[in-house]
Formats: sequence, structure tokens, C-alpha cells
Amino acid sequence: MFTIRLTVVALAGLLTGVVLGAEPAGYAALVRRVAPSVVTILVVETRISAADRAALRAERRAVADTDPNAMTAILRRLLSAPGGDAAREEGATGALGSGFVIREDGLIVTNRHVVVGASSVRVRLSDGREVVAKIVGADAVTDIALLRVDAGRLRPLHLGSSEAVSVGDAVIAIGNPFGLGQSVSAGIVSARGRTLEEDPYVNFLQTDASINRGNSGGPLLAVDGTVVGVTSAILSPSGGSVGLGFAIPAETVATIVRELEEHGRVDRGYLGISAQPVTPKLATALKMQTPAGVLVTAVDAQGPSLNTLSIGDVLLTVGSEPVTFDDVSKVMARLVPDTLVTLTIVRSGMPESVALKVGRLPEPPGDPALTGAQDTWVPSLEIGVAVTTSAIRNTIKANDEPTGLIVTQLRPSAPGALAGLRVGDLITHLGTKQLIEAADLSTVVKPTPREPVLLRIVRDGTASFIVVTGEADP
Repeated sequence: MFTIRLTVVALAGLLTGVVLGAEPAGYAALVRRVAPSVVTILVVETRISAADRAALRAERRAVADTDPNAMTAILRRLLSAPGGDAAREEGATGALGSGFVIREDGLIVTNRHVVVGASSVRVRLSDGREVVAKIVGADAVTDIALLRVDAGRLRPLHLGSSEAVSVGDAVIAIGNPFGLGQSVSAGIVSARGRTLEEDPYVNFLQTDASINRGNSGGPLLAVDGTVVGVTSAILSPSGGSVGLGFAIPAETVATIVRELEEHGRVDRGYLGISAQPVTPKLATALKMQTPAGVLVTAVDAQGPSLNTLSIGDVLLTVGSEPVTFDDVSKVMARLVPDTLVTLTIVRSGMPESVALKVGRLPEPPGDPALTGAQDTWVPSLEIGVAVTTSAIRNTIKANDEPTGLIVTQLRPSAPGALAGLRVGDLITHLGTKQLIEAADLSTVVKPTPREPVLLRIVRDGTASFIVVTGEADP
């Protein structure tokens, strides 16, 4: 018994020694190796006007309204600073994001939405230095931006491939959440190939690693230290992390970086159409034997498809590639501008082939250099309105309207809100009177059920009249 006891104690001590002498479990060694390559992006932004804030809100709402599950209503871009989206909309002058070095001579990757609209960009390096950054280029479609700094020799990270990780593999995210300073979170790859409504061109990696505002543009890394993605968005009802984070795959980033470094932009194909899925009922109505392709619902009046495609056509293939509603945006984006492509369509129940010169996908309306102009309060309706520019009207899909006032604020339970007005609506007429200046509406009398106010509005590209009575509809 004594001998056995000594043996057990000795064995226990040996095992304890092995455990105590082993490298602690976790990601400490990995973080020590990669963290010096992660930087903070400091942005001074241009102030924006009330009209443009309202237009941006309307644009986001339009996307959310097309989602039957309303999930995109809570899709949050990981914008800067504790104020996040709201701070940026209100004309904040400073913002924070993240980025990482990809080449020792000073090339840095971040998100476009971190730096768009910036009057100046600085980068805070891991050693505490702050240096001026030049925007080499930015791509709105993938939300990638490339910066360059002159800061001597830096330590780069390696852009790997998202194909190197599988669902369930461990990953870490590094960034600057809420401006608190560099932070690390760990999780797994939760899913692959996620397509978000706001970004139909990107197949995101999904992760449950905690990422928040300020993490934007930071790396998502595999356990070998290679970058498998760039953190870009979260899905959250609160604006904070609930374990639904999304990263742009590394191979997508690598492709975009090459284009940005060489050209400062990324050129993509554009057909200039809108479309919807072909359901079995639609297929029957369109005299098709089986549902296939996409149904053209609109043709851009200045786009390449004008006079070639028509509303009601069914687009089956682009070149040799079949199209579906889920992939039509990606198929178009892969086209080379100014080249000819053959489209297979169904028109009036008959298949046809048509040739089309591919256009160039236009950049979305940029954040204009604005003055921060204030809106005008309309006391009788208890709404704020502001005059619009053609760029603003284009943003809210009202480009056919020559004038109009955009709703910038609403008082709950007031006449305007009770009538169903929303921030971002364009009011074009008071009765039959076209509205040009805010003064055209600001003196309107307070509506009553006996003397209502008739307004023509445009919302999400559709015009309609609403009646303001000062009371809620029964």
C-alpha cells in the first residue's frame, strides 16, 4: 500500500508538473503575433444637411421594407464611435473604425463606410503613432477601402482564403469597439455564403465572435494567423453584438485590393434593370411551362438595356450563365463593361436571343459636400421639411420629380404622423400646387376632419396622395 501510494503521488506530481509547464490554453500567442498589424482609423467627417440625413434614412428603410421578415431593418453597419449610425447622420465630426496592414510599405485595408465622406483620415498604429492616410481607392459594392500611410516598415497580415475555414472552426476578431481601444474576441465560423439584402454582391462569412461598432474594417483571423475575412456588419435589434456578425471573405478582399491599387476603383458590368422572381403563378401568366429566370420590372431610362429589354421580359441567361433572382446581381457584376453579351429572354411567351453592350455599374450617390443646412418646421403638421437636390431625389427613387420637400422629422401622434408620413418621404404637392420652397408648405393651416390637407408624396419610387385630418384613421 505504501509503495502504491508513493507511486500515485509521484504520478500526480508528474502530471501536475506537465500541466503547469504547458503553454496556457487560449489565443494569447496568436494575439501577440497579429495584434501589432491591426490599426485604428480616425476620421474627420463632413457635416451633412437635414435633407441628406432624411434621404439616407429613407434609403435604408426602403431596403428594410422589401424584406418580408424585416431583418434588414436591424442590419447595422459597424460605424465608428459610441454614437454609431446616429452620430454619423447627425453630422458628427469624428469617427473611429478599424483596419489592418497588408503590406509592409504601408497598405492598409478597412471598410469603405468607415472613410466615405471623410475630409481627412488618420491611422493610429499599434506603437501609438498617428499618421495621415491617403485613400487609394474605395469600392461601394463590397465596402472595401484601401489606404496608404508613410510610416516606415510595418508588420503585415496575410490575406488567406475563407475556403480554408469550415463551419465550426475557431476564429478571432480584432478591432476597436466603441472607441475603447484594441480588443480581441473569439468565436467560430457560424455559416458560409450569407447574402445580406444591403450587400447582394457579397457572400459573407457569419461568425459569433463578438463584434461591435468600431470593429468595422478589422480582421477576422483563423487560428494560424491568416486573415479569412474583414468584419463589416452585424445583425442586431439593439445595435450591439448578439452573435450575428458578418465578414467579407478574404479572397473577395484580395481581388478588390488589386483593382483599387491599380485603378483606384473597381469596374463592374451593369444591365440597368430591376427584376423579381418568377413564381409558378407568374410563369403560367407569362405562358412559360416552368418557372425560370427573373421577370424584368423596370428598365433604367439611361441604362444599357433601354430599347433592348422591356418590362415584362423574362431574363433566362446572361451569356451562357443561367440567372436566378438570388444570383442575378452577382452575374451582372461579373460582366466586363463595354463588351457585348447575348441574353436569352422570354417575350410574349416566345424565347428570343438579344445582344447587349454591357454598361458600367454606377457608384451610388456619394455623401455630397454639404453645408449642414437646417430644415424648416411646419407647425400645423408638426413635421420638419427641407428642400431637395436632384441627387437627394435620386437617392430616394424620386428622380422623375423636378422638385419636392423631404420630411426630415416627425412628432409622434401629431397630424403628419397620424396621416402616415415618414421621415424620408418626398412631398411634391399641396393639393395641386407643386412645392418648391419650404415656405410653400410652412404656412399651411392646421388640418381638421372637415378641412383636411391633401398632400402628394413619393415613397420608395411610388407616388400617392394622402389626406391629413389631424386624427388617426378609424
